[in-house]
Amino acid sequence: MNRSKQGGMGKKPIIVLMIGLILASVHLVEAQQPKRVPRVGYLGASSPSAITASIEAFRQGLSELGYVEGKDIVIEFRYLEGRADRMQTLVAELVQLKVDVLVLSVYAAILIAKQATNTIPIVMVTTQDPVATGIIDSLARPGGNVTGLTLLTRELSGKRLELLKEVVPRKLSVGFLD
Repeated sequence: MNRSKQGGMGKKPIIVLMIGLILASVHLVEAQQPKRVPRVGYLGASSPSAITASIEAFRQGLSELGYVEGKDIVIEFRYLEGRADRMQTLVAELVQLKVDVLVLSVYAAILIAKQATNTIPIVMVTTQDPVATGIIDSLARPGGNVTGLTLLTRELSGKRLELLKEVVPRKLSVGFLD
């Protein structure tokens, strides 16, 4: 009986040691895997030179969050360069690259991307009302994979006019084209 107890106790440390070695080897394999670098797909309406300040602000924001372009993050830039006929192709290209997030500022591109993928997060930057245009369900609960910001210029136009009248109290004529 003593032999069976000793035999059982002798196996336990070996089993624990083997499990430890297996876990350590799994951890070493994970440590050897190259770190996956997040990829951002960015589609701009015009050429890079036309929006240099916006791109620099975007890069600065990433830098402030600790990202170094080309090292910690890759940005796949695409530009329409005034050719709306390229929109479908460029959005499809970014989706096929399996970027981690899409950043879009063109209303039609946002709709195309929304139809092209329901798994890649889409960050919109638009002046359109995203609820009225059908991009999202509601501001409180956008639903789906679209998020971002909007300037909602129509809703704020009246308030801006009020502020202008306060700053310039003299009689003022204002014209508005929609």
